[in-house]
Amino acid sequence: MTSPALAVETDGLTKRFGSFTAVESLDLRVPAGTVVSLLGPNGAGKTTTVRMLATLESVTSGRASVCGFDVTSQADEVRQVISLTGQFAALEDNLTCVENLVLMASLRGYSRRDAQRITASLVDRFDIGDFRDKLVKHVSGGQRRRVDLAASLVVQPQLLVLDEPTTGLDPRSRQVVWSTIRDLVAEGVTLLLTTQYLEEADALADHIVLIDHGLAVAAGSPTELKARIGDQRVDVIAVDQAGLDQLVATLGSRFDLTVSRDARTVSIPAPDDAADLVAVSTAVRDSGIAVDELALRRPTLDDAFLALTGQAPAGPTRTADDPELAHDLAHDLAEIAS
Repeated sequence: MTSPALAVETDGLTKRFGSFTAVESLDLRVPAGTVVSLLGPNGAGKTTTVRMLATLESVTSGRASVCGFDVTSQADEVRQVISLTGQFAALEDNLTCVENLVLMASLRGYSRRDAQRITASLVDRFDIGDFRDKLVKHVSGGQRRRVDLAASLVVQPQLLVLDEPTTGLDPRSRQVVWSTIRDLVAEGVTLLLTTQYLEEADALADHIVLIDHGLAVAAGSPTELKARIGDQRVDVIAVDQAGLDQLVATLGSRFDLTVSRDARTVSIPAPDDAADLVAVSTAVRDSGIAVDELALRRPTLDDAFLALTGQAPAGPTRTADDPELAHDLAHDLAEIAS
């Protein structure tokens, strides 16, 4: 059904909650041993996609398979080959960090000795040593997140699904997680990552799928997505509006200019990279006009996100009017009640 080279394959994957369509006709291919990032604003459909792939949410229409197993008809097999870390840490507050990891390993069938051995390895890998014996309810949010991520790797999966894994982490903790992700991919683990941090997707992903309002609006490598919105340029920032007028008058006869008066910036296409940078900087120097900054700019993933989705990337907060969040909360409350 699915090529062995693909860890995830979806065709027309769709999820509706009543009249609301969270995911619409999503076609996704995740090659084994790669990092694929689902990137999009709040409510775009990222979490719903993850929940369907993890068999936590039913599929309205279309189909999806994970490591060759259909998520609807072979849900038990799917659960054997994946590990999912959701947006909110699933830990026991009244156990220590180490006790949580030992408990998770024991639940996965390891003997006490093996559970302790695996826990020691995870404590080292996620740099948990300084707070390993603290109760989870007494550690910081970033520390709690690191323990939660460690718990997801008690058994090394074929596919690791991380839903906003570094939300709330400090820069040091984020680097620990990124390093661990790179190590896992080097060991052959496939990673499906949802994030709203463009820097994270740019740093980790081999392939990015931009999702907006349940639709995949663009896909490609970070470099390909950046290239879609234009070439690199040289930006010259004037010290004031008078200086900007001088730059326009002086450089306009030699270069094709784009002027942003609000930013006091003259932009010049630079397809020849360093050669164009030298040409512009020489012209500015010879003019004697003082400038605040002169630099070669390449399109960023932020630029691509804004151009392709029509909005700036949102922060990681999910609000009460987010239909995905509302459904997730109702689903979890129903499970608790049952």
